[in-house]
Amino acid sequence: MEQPRVTAVFDIGRTNKKFFLFDDHYREVHREYIRLPETTDEDGYPTEDLSALRAWLREVFDRILTARNFDIHSINFSSYGASLVHLDADGEVVTPLYNYTKPCDPELAREFYDRYGPEPEFTAATGSPPSGLLNSGMQLYWLKHRRPEALRRIRYSLHLPQYLSYVFTGIPISEYTSIGCHTALWDYRRGDYHDWVHAEELHRLLPPIVSTETSINMNYGGRRLRIGVGIHDSSAALLPYIRSAADPFVLVSTGTWSITLNPFAQGALSVEDLEGDCINYMRIDGRPVRAARLFLGQEYRQQVGYLTDHFGVDPERHRAVRFDPAIYAEIMAGYRPWFHLEYLAYPGNPATTTISTESFDYAYHQLMVELVDLQVDSIRAAIGDTPLRTIFIDGGFSDNEVFLQLISHHFRELELRTTDSSLGSALGAAISISDRGLNSRFLEKNYGLKKHQPFIIKEAGA
Repeated sequence: MEQPRVTAVFDIGRTNKKFFLFDDHYREVHREYIRLPETTDEDGYPTEDLSALRAWLREVFDRILTARNFDIHSINFSSYGASLVHLDADGEVVTPLYNYTKPCDPELAREFYDRYGPEPEFTAATGSPPSGLLNSGMQLYWLKHRRPEALRRIRYSLHLPQYLSYVFTGIPISEYTSIGCHTALWDYRRGDYHDWVHAEELHRLLPPIVSTETSINMNYGGRRLRIGVGIHDSSAALLPYIRSAADPFVLVSTGTWSITLNPFAQGALSVEDLEGDCINYMRIDGRPVRAARLFLGQEYRQQVGYLTDHFGVDPERHRAVRFDPAIYAEIMAGYRPWFHLEYLAYPGNPATTTISTESFDYAYHQLMVELVDLQVDSIRAAIGDTPLRTIFIDGGFSDNEVFLQLISHHFRELELRTTDSSLGSALGAAISISDRGLNSRFLEKNYGLKKHQPFIIKEAGA
């Protein structure tokens, strides 16, 4: 019996590590998930365990190859950004993969922007507001000025998607989508690394840049394979929409971070864009994407954990809540925020949390009203003055009924469509190294495309 031809994709998130096989029509034919325990860096800060991740990558792929149930002809990689793997001249990892949430020395940051600012000009050029180690360029600057003994051992610094590729090829490279994701490395006006990278001589650590669509033909485990160079997950999630949607749109890719991506915005970031926490990502061809980010998933987990403890309910209880227009109407009749948000600062954020109900469902609706208000502001910042017809939502919140109803209510003038929450960045990684085009029904057939209608607001007394 002939083995089905497939493309393999590793999709590496902060929490879930996923492996997919897609046939030549981009249909999923196999998947695996795992959660790997974190380790800590030399300062005791939690971070990705690279050795465990590397072992899992090889174990899964070697097992699938050995089973010979599929004819794997290509493999590619999608992962989160703002993370660098530093290799010595022998290809060995020099330092831990520093967590982008690790606090950055404020004195070092002041020194950096005093030297290479001023703001907001630097941010507008790089599309990267000052965000500590979330600007992965700052990780290199920090190593040079705070850990010089480690920097001296580094031959190459690879963005995480390219390190995943390196595990299989041994070839160090850089590619556009990873460079362009709020790294503060790239000057979008010049289309090259920013002057500060050269001034600090850090460009010497960055491998040659190749197109995201590049693949390397090589023998692996007795098979001739095309091995992709990896792609940043947000850019990967955007790619299938760009190639198949007929009209301008924004994509809200939700997870730990909720990223609203607008690939149709024109011009450089403005002061208003920067105030809306807009940043630039990059398309696979190097063109900028206006994006607005929100630490929504992290805040959601924090607050749902609080509600679970407060009401003494099962930790999965929140997944069963269905949208109730009557609860929404009651909340809005006398609206005031209840929740002190830990990760999303905004004017009016209460100093403490006060729950004024005995109903878990009511409190959950209240929480979602507060979170969605911030999400709406973020979406509007990404849209700017771009004429649109559609908002796509994928990722973890794409099956959250309360979230979707509230979003559709705020954007009644636009079509709201959701897609399968598990495939976005993985399929994008497969598509980026494929020669096959996409037709207009691709999202419907492959992504479980659904359209959502706004709920009807009943008039008082009706």
